[in-house]
Amino acid sequence: MKLAIISHTEHYIREDGVLVGLGSTVTEINHLLSVFDEIIHVAMLHSGDAPANALPYVSDRIRFQPISAVGGPGFIDKLAVLKEGPKVLRTVSKALRRSDVFQFRAPTGIGVFVIPYLMWFVSKPGWFKYAGNWHPNRAPIAYAFQKWLLEHQDRKVTINGQWPEQAKHCLTFENPCLTKEEIEEGEQVTKLRSKTSDGLHFCFVGRLEAEKGISLLLEAFCLLNENEQSHIASIHVVGIGKQQGFYEVKAKESDLPIKFYGHLSRADVHAIYQSSHAIVLPSASEGFPKVVAEAMNYGCLPIVSDVSAISQYVMHGQNGFLLESLDAEGVAVGIRNLICLTNEDYQKMVIFTRERIERFSYHHYNTRLKEVLEVSKHDSIGDWMK
Repeated sequence: MKLAIISHTEHYIREDGVLVGLGSTVTEINHLLSVFDEIIHVAMLHSGDAPANALPYVSDRIRFQPISAVGGPGFIDKLAVLKEGPKVLRTVSKALRRSDVFQFRAPTGIGVFVIPYLMWFVSKPGWFKYAGNWHPNRAPIAYAFQKWLLEHQDRKVTINGQWPEQAKHCLTFENPCLTKEEIEEGEQVTKLRSKTSDGLHFCFVGRLEAEKGISLLLEAFCLLNENEQSHIASIHVVGIGKQQGFYEVKAKESDLPIKFYGHLSRADVHAIYQSSHAIVLPSASEGFPKVVAEAMNYGCLPIVSDVSAISQYVMHGQNGFLLESLDAEGVAVGIRNLICLTNEDYQKMVIFTRERIERFSYHHYNTRLKEVLEVSKHDSIGDWMK
């Protein structure tokens, strides 16, 4: 069976000529080879240097079909998306003709015209993966439009979390991010976790922009009193953003032990999880961030905002802390909660995180896909995708 994936995933050509793409998505697609014989990935090819977290595909059974790198927050960016529309649709149509089934990964800028095209002009079976917040209080117009479209069509949509009055065609699917080997490694690491005498180590992993909470994180650590700050051994910040220099200056002025890494490889990020006691993510809008599950796998407790499906997996005081308010004081309270934990309570919380980790494995995700495919095997690819 051949799968066509349509997404906005960033791809680059390295200096050695090897194609690489955003590590989290490429790893997920690599593991889909246990379900599909061949995969065509229609996605964006960027110019410039590949970031450290970009990875190559593991097999020539995955073929990349490039489209122009378009999108962004500005009005001109959105016009560029529409201008490229005909070219994108021609590339998508070509990939669909060579495939048995499709997956469209939303929300994304091209979704405003690709989703209607798939709904109204494509009879081939397929499904949509919606990785964003399925129940946002407010969403960008383009994202809200895509969600509305997906709710008013018949093909299956995999989403983060379970929700009241969830439509039957919307299936709760955890976002896969862990290999079997990483889960086994995490189990061994968590057995040795403790609050060390040299202080607490924190991390932030994500885009360095206000919406993702980096400003709140820096302000929150500055709100701690002198005694509380004495418990902070290090703060690791992984990611990039247009205002990275501004945040680095603010961090330097705070005199806190903060280190900025930029992009890191998957292995290096996992090493930071293993050495950190908590990951702090005061984000304003998420589906369920893969980095939270990855951190929890290594006993790195989440201190996170209570948005979207996060509270369905992070239970306050049991395997992490949910922020009481999405402001600097709310984040500071979350940090203080960790500081005040006894070593025994910290270890209990770390152990508790193991209970749901398997749900975020590639094996679990692929097993669910196979089960659904097998159940509907009598109807070609299956009713669930139609």
